[in-house]
Amino acid sequence: MNFLNSNALHVLLDKLDPPEYYFNEHSPKLLLVDDEPRLLSSLVELLKDFDYQLVTATNGMEAIDHLSKSSFNVVLLDLLMPKKSGHDVLDYIKKSNSDVDVIILSGCTDFERAISLLEHKISGYLLKPYQPEELFSTIENTLAQQRLAFKNRHESWLLESSETFYRFLINSLPDFIFILNAEGTFVFVNEHVHQLLGYNPGELIGKHFTQIVHEEDLQQASFVFIERRNGERASDNVQFRVKYSPSSQNLNNPKPHILYISCSSIGIYSKQQEIRKYVGTYGIIRNITEHKEAEKLAIFQANHDLLTGLPNRHLLRKKFNLLLTQSKKDSKRIILMFIDLDRFKLINDAYGHSKGDELLCIVTKRMLEKIEPSDTLARIGGDEFVLLLSERTDQFDILLFAENFLNNLTEPLYLGNKEVRISASIGIGFYPKDGKTLDKLISNADMAMYQVKSTGRNGYSFYENSMLNEASRKMIINQELSNALDKGEFEMYFQPLVNAINNQIIGAEGLIRWNHPKKGLLSASEFIGHTEDTGLVPKISEWTIDTICKTLHHWNTMGYALKQISINLSPTYLERYDFSEKIQETLNYYQIMPSQIEIEILENINISNMEHVISQLHKLNQLGVKIAIDDFGTGYSSLNYLERFPVDTIKLDQIFIKEIKEKSIKSPIISAIISIAQGLDLNLIAEGVETEFQSNYLQNLGCFLMQGFFYSKPLPSNQFMKLLKQ
Repeated sequence: MNFLNSNALHVLLDKLDPPEYYFNEHSPKLLLVDDEPRLLSSLVELLKDFDYQLVTATNGMEAIDHLSKSSFNVVLLDLLMPKKSGHDVLDYIKKSNSDVDVIILSGCTDFERAISLLEHKISGYLLKPYQPEELFSTIENTLAQQRLAFKNRHESWLLESSETFYRFLINSLPDFIFILNAEGTFVFVNEHVHQLLGYNPGELIGKHFTQIVHEEDLQQASFVFIERRNGERASDNVQFRVKYSPSSQNLNNPKPHILYISCSSIGIYSKQQEIRKYVGTYGIIRNITEHKEAEKLAIFQANHDLLTGLPNRHLLRKKFNLLLTQSKKDSKRIILMFIDLDRFKLINDAYGHSKGDELLCIVTKRMLEKIEPSDTLARIGGDEFVLLLSERTDQFDILLFAENFLNNLTEPLYLGNKEVRISASIGIGFYPKDGKTLDKLISNADMAMYQVKSTGRNGYSFYENSMLNEASRKMIINQELSNALDKGEFEMYFQPLVNAINNQIIGAEGLIRWNHPKKGLLSASEFIGHTEDTGLVPKISEWTIDTICKTLHHWNTMGYALKQISINLSPTYLERYDFSEKIQETLNYYQIMPSQIEIEILENINISNMEHVISQLHKLNQLGVKIAIDDFGTGYSSLNYLERFPVDTIKLDQIFIKEIKEKSIKSPIISAIISIAQGLDLNLIAEGVETEFQSNYLQNLGCFLMQGFFYSKPLPSNQFMKLLKQ
């Protein structure tokens, strides 16, 4: 842990000024000064085998230059030299207050010269010629004295600066440091106590430690503040609560401010006549309030839904296990309700996800109003909730509760100034009859809920074993679907697009079929919904794109150049990031003109990432691919789609065409849609044309492009080619 920041370290270094003293213990640096080259070379030769750094100077001026630029341990100095003598070098060393040691190597025996050397720091004097052993010994003795002097100076500096260092260190630590006497009274606190608890250091001196401890934690804190132990057994990171200084609190908030702290402490002993006596406790307190709050938040997030604050699946399992234990004691049933909001996705699409989240919070509040404190309501999915009931055992009570619960939900609510009504479908399961584990109960209650969805929503249903058979049927279909693509059981059929003026085929719509090994040919409506459950949407969509482009390439090669082929793609696939790239790659591979392909978007689809889909469709449209809106007029966003999508074609849904009958030929909606198409210069295709009367009626209104059984049912590729030949 970093106790001091960089600024504090700079302050500390300024306060603690170490002595400037040069000593290179591992490789001492020597300056050899002599004006006779032969003697200088001889000196270098004598010392070269030692671990010294050797620098030479041939006169006093050169020696002074070296000393001004670098630090040396020892100077071996000749006295009699031209220009600057050895005495001049000694004078320079004295004036510069250098700590370098000097050993004189001279042939001079003059008494007066020897006396003049007394005012200088001379570590040795060797007369030339000298014995090598004498030289080595003098140098090593000088270096040994340097080592000892360096050690003494350093230790002296440490002793002199220790009090400043430790006082500065204690007051710079981001912790509250204290010393208590044997009675538990503060005798020392550092300055950080003010930042932590709002006390000035002097306020706590002489006060008992109980003044700062939260009342509920006094017993635990007492063991730490009156700690007598040392070493590993001493208190370490013991957590409890302390109180902020009352005098420093906001007058508008009289409630004491509570901090969570971690405290470590050891006993202090004095030694009197060989007897250790406990005299107090030394301790460090660290603020861990943020850590504890973060810990609480992490625990809450791990067990709760962050939007509604309800228990999540993890906490629901804990609650269920607790109820399970209780039910084994008193033989009570556990009731589980699986609650799914009806048409919640429409709220998200109409008002946005933020309003959808707001609605979930309002609905949560309403549901909580109708349950008992012993019940558990959990959110386990987007608009999916689970309610555990334990007190209600009578069947009639459960029915009455479900009715009231649903009625409360259907009361109008407001999102901003918009009035919204919501309902729910509920599946009900009983422990242990409908499942002995939470997962099994949820699964079976989920089946019962879907039974309600399939019969009109806004109701409840109890789980029955027959529902499992339906679920098994879906599972079998899903399994068969997973293998169908690998087995080549899918086939593309084509329904002609006809120009009614001359009955000429100008294009087609590609429609996927499943050659089921037992059930025969299945239309898309009989199996396509299951592809979402099996995760086959991307593979089937890409198979559709590839098959249509491959077929179109074959027809082009055979000379049957159709104007366009329409492709229906799943909304799930449209939300994939790469669908425009996949289409472009396939067009390039089969050498198909982009204008021959038309992508159909269902008018009533729900797409969560709408902006991304629009962006991808614009890329394709710029490439030349056409965009059509299928089932136009049946949803809620017709005009919005025309404005936001790069639309080339709208397809009039067959639900309107069926209304065209000889007895009643007025159809204002068809007329309006045709007018929209003409006004916006869009192609218009009528789907589901089954009679000649319908064809003539549409032509009279200005619609000439048609699909339907009147012209042809969907055909496999080879039969469609025969139709083209005719």
